[in-house]
Amino acid sequence: MNTNPPPDIIRSAYAELVVRDLAASRAFYVDVLGLVVTYEDDDAIYLRAFEEYLHHSLVLRRGPVAALAALAYRVRSAEDVATAARYYDGLGMPVERRVPGETRGIGEAVRVTDPLGFPIEFFYDAEHVERMTRRYDLHGAGAIARLDHFNVVTPDVPAARDYYAHLGFRVSEDIQDDEGVVYAAWMFRKATVHDVALTGGAGPRLHHIAFATHERSQILHICDHLGALRESDRIERGPGRHGVSNAFYLYLLDPDGHRIEIYTHDYYTGDPDNPVVTWDVHDNQRRDWWGNPVVPSWYANASTVLDLDGHPVALTERTEAAESDVTIGADGFSYTRRDDAETGFKLGTQL
Repeated sequence: MNTNPPPDIIRSAYAELVVRDLAASRAFYVDVLGLVVTYEDDDAIYLRAFEEYLHHSLVLRRGPVAALAALAYRVRSAEDVATAARYYDGLGMPVERRVPGETRGIGEAVRVTDPLGFPIEFFYDAEHVERMTRRYDLHGAGAIARLDHFNVVTPDVPAARDYYAHLGFRVSEDIQDDEGVVYAAWMFRKATVHDVALTGGAGPRLHHIAFATHERSQILHICDHLGALRESDRIERGPGRHGVSNAFYLYLLDPDGHRIEIYTHDYYTGDPDNPVVTWDVHDNQRRDWWGNPVVPSWYANASTVLDLDGHPVALTERTEAAESDVTIGADGFSYTRRDDAETGFKLGTQL
């Protein structure tokens, strides 16, 4: 049993994605989404959103296979970096100690393979750069404010939930059925709905990373921008409003197929007695409050995860039922409520 205390995690802080064509990725993340370039060279681009003052919240690194290289959490102090190393040593997990600058703009850090199979970094020290909150002369109509959360695919959601609970995360919402099967859970450290979401499926894989805007209109502008570029096929799902989290959302696919969510209008969760919202897996409004069907790719596809040596991690299949298999409507066509007859299709049988 691990007797070492866990690090004190503040929030999700940055993601590092491997992309195959850096120029194409730059055109998407900078020219369309409007993220700010902190630094770039022939091998990597370091990006941040307008409210962020740390060096970056997204790293795009050129490589042969599109994949997730790391998800990073900021911890409360420099001592918590050492605490993280001891905690994962105690779990018997691979631990890599990283010197300041090994990732540009980041101080001393620890990268680990967590018990779910994901490459996770913990850091405190980071280079400060200009916070562009008031640079309205540079904000586009779709201005993105900050990184909000990660969503990961893992075969055993209750086990993943327990692991994150030991790290001090709390559940805000989840999806279950009458038999107690847990299909997904949303967990937080900062006082919003989530810093990490756990989606049941073959894993480890990255489902998406999410950036927040202030207004729905900014999300709609991104849709218009993509339409004007004749790149509407980048829009995988939405815009819409989630039942879970209540947030307005848009899901996009970058040039490598990495899924990016643009997200706004969730709610405060910071009180100690914040109630958990549990959704019935058969509730057709859980994934989209307006009842719009979920496209099949959203359930099926996710990004490959790399280990600390840069090799793709083998998948473990989910043994419990998959949400897409048990939910009428998850095929992207039908639409119903629990206990309804299969009538009332939004797209349905006319196809």
